[in-house]
Amino acid sequence: MSFRRALGPFDATMVVVGGIIGSGIFINPHLVAQRLSSGTAVLAAWIVGGAIALAGAFAFAELATLFPRAGGEYVYLREAYHPLVAFLFGWASLLMIQGGGLAAVAIAFAEYALRLTGRSPSGATMLAVVSIAVVAAINVLGVKPGSRLLNVLVILKLAALAILIGGGLLLSRPAAASPAAVSAGGAGFAAFGAALVPIFFTYGGWQSVNLVSEETRDPKRTLPIALMAGIAIVIAVYLLANMVYLLVLSRPGLAATATPAAEAVRQIFGAGSDRLISAAIAISAFGFLDLTLLAQTRIYYAMGKDGVFFPSLGTLHPRFQTPAVAILLQAAWGIVLVLTGTYGELVDSVVFGDAIFFALTVAGILIFRRRFPVEKREPGTFRSPLYPVLPVLFVAATVGIVASTIASNPRRSAFGAALLAVGVPFYFWFTRRNRSQAPGSHLTEEP
Repeated sequence: MSFRRALGPFDATMVVVGGIIGSGIFINPHLVAQRLSSGTAVLAAWIVGGAIALAGAFAFAELATLFPRAGGEYVYLREAYHPLVAFLFGWASLLMIQGGGLAAVAIAFAEYALRLTGRSPSGATMLAVVSIAVVAAINVLGVKPGSRLLNVLVILKLAALAILIGGGLLLSRPAAASPAAVSAGGAGFAAFGAALVPIFFTYGGWQSVNLVSEETRDPKRTLPIALMAGIAIVIAVYLLANMVYLLVLSRPGLAATATPAAEAVRQIFGAGSDRLISAAIAISAFGFLDLTLLAQTRIYYAMGKDGVFFPSLGTLHPRFQTPAVAILLQAAWGIVLVLTGTYGELVDSVVFGDAIFFALTVAGILIFRRRFPVEKREPGTFRSPLYPVLPVLFVAATVGIVASTIASNPRRSAFGAALLAVGVPFYFWFTRRNRSQAPGSHLTEEP
């Protein structure tokens, strides 16, 4: 049984946009403003961050045309290096990166939803559990229902940002910088690099569309279009949003508030209007839940199919043609983390690991260019432009972010490394256990 190819270019583009735009753009700009000394430097940092994301997207677009298979990054790491490297990526995704993110964002959604409805925050845990269960059920029923829900949520969050941007550009008056502002910001390469760390994570998530390659119509054409269009939309939205923050709040004012979107809306539209941002954050959080169970679960499907994890994960539902077991596993683990409250430690400990796998994946382009020379590929196959400059710059930027993460929190980075190391014996145990069921060689034919 194979996946149902139900996603078109619009659906795939919404996966890209939905994977990137979360709560970060409503909150993280104040961190960037704290680390830089001028509004010009702030906007320049967001432009550079967008360029880094675009360079990574170019590489992932080329990888998608080489290996248009479910699992995305897992498949690329397996083919470029060794199945163990791919397994550790999937292990980290399930237990920490996606599992912890699913739990944390479910709690955020529940808290904002209860705040909007005037309910007691004491019910946040139960609402978070219910939200994960509901989104899991929708995605088990088919990739199209999950995609339609995501499309609606992405359009709603873009509408909220459009109101913020339009109101800021048309209705606001420029803010005067306060001489008593608490943050003077920094200058120089070190300050600029520190500002790129929250920007990098705010731009993250565009790779989600590669995970659903086998559920996309004509993926070799659709995925590059979706990646380029989605990144372009997000760069434009992020730059315009930051222009509004700087216009309405000033650079020192932006640095001084941990809730810049709410403060900007309040100044533009008056008291009470900041509920719009609370609604937008709740919508963004719910969209992340949907995207995690729609796309990221295909990693575990690929692992199960390869025989390096539970074999049942590599099967599709006989009626809905979805990796139902993988969806339910990720949902169940997310619920466990919600109930135990351990997701914060896990997420903080493995942030650096996510960046490491990013760097390894894009570095795989250098390997595949030698293994599959471009002159031997099908005519019209997408190629990352400015090769090898863009892939090398992306890898260098990502390695720098890993170093910054380790330097800022060595204890949790070490804990994350230990959790990854625990996956090594599990890999060998699963491969031995599933050896009789493992598929044959997954060497790839030349494109």
